[in-house]
Amino acid sequence: MRPRLQVAVDNPDLVSALSALNRAEPAVDVIECGTILIIAEGLRAVREIRALYPGKTILADVRIAEAGSLISRHCFEAGATWVSCVSGASLATIGQVVKVAAEFGGEVQVELGESYDAERARAWRELGVGHVIVKRSRDREAAGDLSWGPDDLARISELAGLGFTVTITGGIKAAELGAFAGAPVGVVIAGRSIMGARDPLAAAQELQEAIGRTWP
Repeated sequence: MRPRLQVAVDNPDLVSALSALNRAEPAVDVIECGTILIIAEGLRAVREIRALYPGKTILADVRIAEAGSLISRHCFEAGATWVSCVSGASLATIGQVVKVAAEFGGEVQVELGESYDAERARAWRELGVGHVIVKRSRDREAAGDLSWGPDDLARISELAGLGFTVTITGGIKAAELGAFAGAPVGVVIAGRSIMGARDPLAAAQELQEAIGRTWP
């Protein structure tokens, strides 16, 4: 199945976010209201983006660590389709988020850290989590490690085998998507390469074309 393209909107203000997003939106499948944007603008960002794009899948990337019921309910009421949790959140917290998501017909994703615990991932799946994020961290990028290796691909395959939709992220560019050929990736996230581009629509279209070549 062809992966969806998710744009990470992590601008520090809604005005600059919408300036790029309005141009890129026709070529993206999922809009992520990023953590930085929500810290700066609150859930107003989710409400306004939902009002502008009523048919889009919208992630509120609030990275829930605790108070799962309260935070997730606010996000879904604002118009989010998905919400995110950190991998370190307790199973009780993640269970609360899954329960609220079910009320709204929404979904929950968990962002993996640098380490990976397969048993914990199975517990998330049993609770009803549908999505996990495999990430190349900014710290790894800053250290010059831009690779996606066999361990990453094995992790993607194992998580997909557990029934998750697997998202990949971490400064991904069109030219490196070939490294994932044949891997069961469900969502590809791009942020700066779209939102920071001179032509955000062209940048998103380039990624969609690369996705089509990699997963024909």
